[in-house]
Amino acid sequence: MSEQVHERWTGEVAAQRDRFTLLSDVTALRESGQTARVTTPFGHEATMVSRYADVRELHGDPERFRLDAVPAPPALIQAGRDTAEFRRRQAGNLLGQDPPDHTRLRKMLTGEFTVKRMKRLVPRVEEIVTEHLDAMERAGRADLVPDFALPVPSMVICELLGVPYDDRGEFTERSARQLDATTPAPERMRLADASREYMATLVARHRDAPGEDLLGMLIREHSDDVTDDELIGIGNLLLIAGHETTSNMLALGTLALLEHPDQLARVRDDPSAVDGAVEELLRWLSVVHGGFPRAATRDTTIGGHPIAAGELVVGSLVAANRDPEVVDDGETLDIGRAPVPHLAFGHGIHHCLGAPLARIEMRVAFPALLARFPALRLDGEPEFRGRALIYGLTRLPLTWCAPRR
Repeated sequence: MSEQVHERWTGEVAAQRDRFTLLSDVTALRESGQTARVTTPFGHEATMVSRYADVRELHGDPERFRLDAVPAPPALIQAGRDTAEFRRRQAGNLLGQDPPDHTRLRKMLTGEFTVKRMKRLVPRVEEIVTEHLDAMERAGRADLVPDFALPVPSMVICELLGVPYDDRGEFTERSARQLDATTPAPERMRLADASREYMATLVARHRDAPGEDLLGMLIREHSDDVTDDELIGIGNLLLIAGHETTSNMLALGTLALLEHPDQLARVRDDPSAVDGAVEELLRWLSVVHGGFPRAATRDTTIGGHPIAAGELVVGSLVAANRDPEVVDDGETLDIGRAPVPHLAFGHGIHHCLGAPLARIEMRVAFPALLARFPALRLDGEPEFRGRALIYGLTRLPLTWCAPRR
């Protein structure tokens, strides 16, 4: 991908002021070792760190930097909702909790997301991928976002979680608008309320008749240890994270490979190159550009910078994943490079629970797509999301037919 286009769409860091919107600006901060005061999409004022070591330290020390000590977003307070309501909304949301609640809930889920357990899903993921590739082939061209990148992970997470797939249109549209940083705060709250109400109906249904899916398992095996609010929070987190992140990786990753045809050919033709390609795309794209803010529990330092007790700190994952202290020539996509430790799935106790599933979906989808359509190419201009918490594409028109003469 050209550096001009690349900077435009990888530069939208989630937590920043306008003067830090370009990746080049955040890179300059990282190279100088400086911090910056930013405003997060939730309206919090925070200090941003961008070096790999600093972001890793921030995410890896829940004693000094806690998620559950972050105050309610200003927009929530302005809407007349208090801190107690904010805490209730955070129940079950592992990305907003710390020990002991985080430990208790994550322990219930960890066994369902082990690499071994996820590998059992490979045949089903392959079936889902094939079904959508068949439909694309019949059509002769496709918009990869609605035709493949979005429905594949959506169907997988729906089946795993116990969510009716027929509801996908409703919840995918709702989550996309919630994650759009330009959506007005009152509208985001309305959408969040609608998401909670939807998941509450599913939780009630599973309480009455627990199935063999994840929600059913939690109720059957942990009924006395998990509240309905926690089940709602867990369900919403897994549903949104389970399709939003992977779908955007599939679309952006395909576009990136199309712009690097030599690397695309390796992913298509060499099975041994696929795992490394997935990890490099995760690092290079970093679709979740900024981590959630954390509150310092005491006066401390990070990267040599003083942080006062109560101060909020946020990390730039995209800048950290290109830090020259960790990766040589990190601005370049190179699927053949030696393994690089990246922070695309976070770090520490909040490392993405669904990472094994996301990796499996990408390892199946990318080579299958490229092998089915060896002549795959753009059929128009891609359209990018604007300021979104999870960056990606809204449109990726593709064809594989011979050009008309």
